Order: sequence, then C-alpha cells, then structure tokens
Amino acid sequence: MPSQRQKQFSVLLMSTTAFTMCFAAWMLFAVIGIPIKAQLGLNETQFGLLAATPVLTGSLVRLPLGLLTDKLGGRVVFFLLMLAAVVPIYLIGEATQYWQFLVAGLFVGLIGGSFSVGIAYCARWFERKNQGFAMGVFGAGNSGAALTKFVAPALVVAYGWQFVPKAFAVAMLIIAIAFWFFTYDDPKHRVSSSVKFSDQLRVLKNPRVWKYCQYYSIVFGGYVALALWMTKYYVAEFGLGLETAALLAACFSLPGGVLRAVGGWFSDRFGAHKVTWWVMWVSWVCLFLLSYPHTEFTIMTVAGPKTFAIHHNIWFFTVLMFTVGVAWAFGKASVFKYISDEFPHDIGAVSGIVGLVGGLGGFLLPIMFGALLDLTGVRSSAFMLLYGVTWVSLIWMYWTEVRRTDVMHGGEADVLHGGTAPVTATK
Repeated sequence: MPSQRQKQFSVLLMSTTAFTMCFAAWMLFAVIGIPIKAQLGLNETQFGLLAATPVLTGSLVRLPLGLLTDKLGGRVVFFLLMLAAVVPIYLIGEATQYWQFLVAGLFVGLIGGSFSVGIAYCARWFERKNQGFAMGVFGAGNSGAALTKFVAPALVVAYGWQFVPKAFAVAMLIIAIAFWFFTYDDPKHRVSSSVKFSDQLRVLKNPRVWKYCQYYSIVFGGYVALALWMTKYYVAEFGLGLETAALLAACFSLPGGVLRAVGGWFSDRFGAHKVTWWVMWVSWVCLFLLSYPHTEFTIMTVAGPKTFAIHHNIWFFTVLMFTVGVAWAFGKASVFKYISDEFPHDIGAVSGIVGLVGGLGGFLLPIMFGALLDLTGVRSSAFMLLYGVTWVSLIWMYWTEVRRTDVMHGGEADVLHGGTAPVTATK
C-alpha cells in the first residue's frame, strides 16, 4: 500500500503529464494552422478564429468541470475528459473544409477544461503551505504549448500536417490509460453530496473573484493567445521557415509553462500580491517595447535630409518575449495562490470561473490580433492590445490592494498616535 507521500507524488506527476498532453493538443492549430491557412487561402481574421476555436470550448467548460471535480473527484473527470478528446483530435487530420476544422476544433477544445479539473485535484492532495508549489508544478503543463512547437513542425515536414493530429490522438489515449492506473481518489476531497451547484456558485458574487479573473486574462489569456500567434508572427515579420519560427516561438512558450512551478514557490514564500504586482510591471515594460512598430522617419539637418529606421532585430524581440513568458509563468501561479489562500473550500468553483475568463481571453485575443492586423496593417498592434489589458490590471490592483494596504497602514499609525483609523481601512 503506497504511503500518503507516494500518492501525492504520483498524483502530481501523472496529472502534470496528462495536462501537458492536453495543452499540447489544445495548441495544435498554432503549428498546423499555418499550412492549413495556405491550403484554404484564409485571411488573418479567419486564421485567428481557426487557432482560437479550441480555446472557446476549453474556456466555457472550465466552470462546470470545476464544479464536477468538487462533486465527483478529479481522477474520474480528468480520465473521461481525455478519452472524449481522442476521436476529435484524430478527425482534424481528415478535415478538408474550413467549417470542418472549426467543428473539430470546438470538440478538441474540451480538453482545455482539464486545467480546472487538475488544479483542484492536485491542490487537495497537499497541505495548504505547499499548495502554491503543487499548483505551480501542475500548471507547468502549460509547457505543452512548447512541446507542440518542438514536435509538430518536424512531423509536418516529414509526414505532412495531416499526420500530426493522428499522432497526438494516439499519444492522448496512451497517457489517459497511464493516468488512470497511476493516480488515486480520496472521497474526503469531495464536497458533500448535500451541497447544491447553486451553493457552490454563490462564491462568484465575491468581487475579488472577478479581480483575479482580470489578472488571469492577461497572464494566461495573453499566454495562450501569443502561444497560438507567435509562430506565424515570426514567419511573417522576420521571414523565417516554419521549423525555425516554431523554435523561437518556444522561447516564449517553454518558460511560460515550465517556470510556473518556480512562481508557485515564490508565491508561497513572498505572497501572491507581491509576486503579481511585479509580474504586471515587468509585463507593462516589455509590452510597451514590443508594441513599437517598424518606423522610418526623416529629419532635416544642416547637411540635408537624413532618414532613420527603428525596428526590433530578431534577438532583441526574442529576449523580450522570453521575459514576458517568465513573468506570466510567475503570474499564473500567483493568481492561483490567491485562490487557494482565500477560497480553500471552493477551489474547484473559483478556479473554474477564473480559468473560464482567462481562457476566453485566449479565445478572443487571437481573433482581435487578426482583426487589428487586417484593419491597420501593423503587426505589433497585437502587443498594443495586450499593453492596454495590462494597464487595466495594474490600475485595478493599485486601487484595491496597493492603495488599500497603504491606507490601512496609515490608519494603524494614527491609532498608535492616539488617532482613529479611517473608515476605508476596515473590511
């Protein structure tokens, strides 16, 4: 009989492996969408919709799957979800028309809901002081986006894009079976059968839940959107081949997934607020620089007109993308540290709604990237949009956390000096 520690390790390892595979399949169109775009003659908006379609259903099912996980346990829900995805993934390789890819993508997208299942499943196996790290390790499965960029281009070149979803379907089936045999269930981790779904949803009235949704819409929604968009961006902006473009795009996707475990450790050690605050500022600076478009301008000098050009070279651009990937890895972990700290009995419900909103960001942003590019012709408009979303998060955090903390500290100082604390300092 395995010990509790062995069960914890096995559950975390297999859940992370399964989530990595799910995320890799979820991001499939980031690579095979490029030859499909050429084959069907799609414009940028149509490509954005194709790439984002799986993200739509994956986002919408996160809340109900989170609630089911609280009720039924994560093991059975995760296993059935992976099995349900095998056939739709395979059928992508058989599709020939645009609508067929969209329909198949909608069904494949269901595996995007595996996050809210696995995050609650893993968290409940660990003590509260270690939950941030455990959720960070599980969330490192986001690196499945990088796995797709490493594996899929080579398969496309060797066997054609139609082979890729078929290979992923077989891999999904194998990992689903392994997950079932090497994980465990604990009835104590489920909510009481007397608790209704409506009772679980009451927590959504808490305004803090919606604030964390906003944070997650940039650190996860932005991550998903750029993971889908960057391979094509490198191809179009820098004239690279598919394999090289995917490799450089992985410089963003890989740290954005793997380092989530480090972000969980930092969140346990320094607190969710401090980590998230710095994540937003680093993102703000990098996205400002990434937003600057290729610019040429002429000035009049004493020697006559001189023309200058400002344009990111590929290495500076990649370093900025790597930095954003690291920041968002930490941010994804810190947001869920907020949740485990403040909603320990409703992790499934709260992680479901936060994951849903974050995932919807990942669905809407690629479409908006394509629409902005079609409208303006400026590729860096994608980063301008993300810069604006980051501004919203920074302002919201300042008014509800940073300024509130300063006011509370000031109130405490007044009390110490014989004064009274301001009303705004009370909760």
